[in-house]
Amino acid sequence: MPPARGDHEARRRDVSEAVWGVLAESGFGGLTLRAVAARMGASTGLLTHYFPTKHALVTHALEILDQRREQQRRVAGTAAGQLSGLAELRRILLDILPLTPDATADNRVWVSSWDVSLADPGLAEAQAERYRRSRGRLRDCVLQAVDAGELPPATDPDRLAAAAMALVHGLVVQALFDPSAFPARVQRALVDDFLGAARAAATAHRERPAEDEAGAAPGTAPATRTGPATGTGPGGTPRPPA
Repeated sequence: MPPARGDHEARRRDVSEAVWGVLAESGFGGLTLRAVAARMGASTGLLTHYFPTKHALVTHALEILDQRREQQRRVAGTAAGQLSGLAELRRILLDILPLTPDATADNRVWVSSWDVSLADPGLAEAQAERYRRSRGRLRDCVLQAVDAGELPPATDPDRLAAAAMALVHGLVVQALFDPSAFPARVQRALVDDFLGAARAAATAHRERPAEDEAGAAPGTAPATRTGPATGTGPGGTPRPPA
């Protein structure tokens, strides 16, 4: 007789917790059916019922990590209240960084996933889509900031969102490898420097003589709202096929 649905779901939760435990300790390099089974005190035969291949196990592990990040984003957003524009952009950027022990552990797991994802076209596309969604959230904040006068009308939302994402992901890697050089206060300061430069551009725009307001600043383009955020790359250029 097959197990009841509730038992099956409970067992799958147990498996997911064991997968995450292995990832937290050993990263994706140590993720094997044997390691997960040992953590559960079960046989590898039981696990093959859920994950017949290593690829299925890795795919599930990436889904767990994505779910954890999404849940953390929702909790952080609720705790922060109704922020928008540059304030919300700052909150999202800081939420990505390894500023706490838990965030550091999550980022270690995430960085360790890059190797297996780059080696598999399907996993690579799934990762690329996650980054597109993330840039889309940042783009929404940029557009809000333009509407609020925090950024000049000529701001390119795709370019600024891509630059912000590049900044924090570069900080993630540097902070993981050299935490003494990039403690939490330094990471926060670098994000604030980045946003401060964006604010300075808005101030310069407001102080520009009226006769100069008719044309956009060199290298900038009006913020556009046509099409989904995932349809263009940094700078509004067409995104090449994945």
